[in-house]
Amino acid sequence: MSRRRQIYEGKAKILYEGPEPGTLIQYFKDDATAFNAQKKGTINGKGVLNNRISEHIFTLLGNIGIPHHFIRRLNMREQLIRQVEIVPIEVVVRNVAAGTLSKRLGIEEGTQLPRTIIEYCYKDDALGDPMISDEHIACFGWASQEEMHDIADMAIRINDFMSGLFAGIGIRLVDFKLEFGRIWDNDYARIILADEISPDGCRLWDMTTNEKLDKDRFRRDLGGEVEAYQEVARRLGLLPEGGDNPVLDLESHRKKRGK
Repeated sequence: MSRRRQIYEGKAKILYEGPEPGTLIQYFKDDATAFNAQKKGTINGKGVLNNRISEHIFTLLGNIGIPHHFIRRLNMREQLIRQVEIVPIEVVVRNVAAGTLSKRLGIEEGTQLPRTIIEYCYKDDALGDPMISDEHIACFGWASQEEMHDIADMAIRINDFMSGLFAGIGIRLVDFKLEFGRIWDNDYARIILADEISPDGCRLWDMTTNEKLDKDRFRRDLGGEVEAYQEVARRLGLLPEGGDNPVLDLESHRKKRGK
């Protein structure tokens, strides 16, 4: 079997040349990073869980008419995707004050925002993904006004859907990040959802206990990252129920398991 050609390696994924023109294979790693890769580590099995969770959410979003790059899952760690030209803008959707928003504006973490906020950051690790405005985007030609309308519209629709999806399984969708890409048809470009949606890029809190079920457990040295990701997958119906009760308190859960 011939070795696949690697196209790109990021912090959490590797992209390989796909089997057909216009396709790529997206491989999910177990590597974990925080604070623009200043903190590095490994969460065993993270890639497998994120692959499955992202597949599930992208499939559901496709069912409500959100265009995306996902084609199908190939195996435990890989999925076939459409090749896109990534728009160099990270879209952050916030429903609850947390993370950098709380630090920047002095708002207590966990405060419900009066309305959903959409923020934009320029995708550049060396610069620390600085926050940008619509004016910056227009000035430097990172996306057209029409493309930004499409991106904002999709971001709100995705947020509405995902907020309901997670609320239905007892999880509060605090905030999350999205990336978009262009699909070209001759001279016409269409914006579609790209990258992944998983606990790596979402803040997910248990509605009852406020237990963090996302990468903040790694960022803040809380431990229990694997259990948190597994719990999200389990509640989404992606892991067998077995005989275990829902994990609402990760600390006591780990003690019970002798970890």
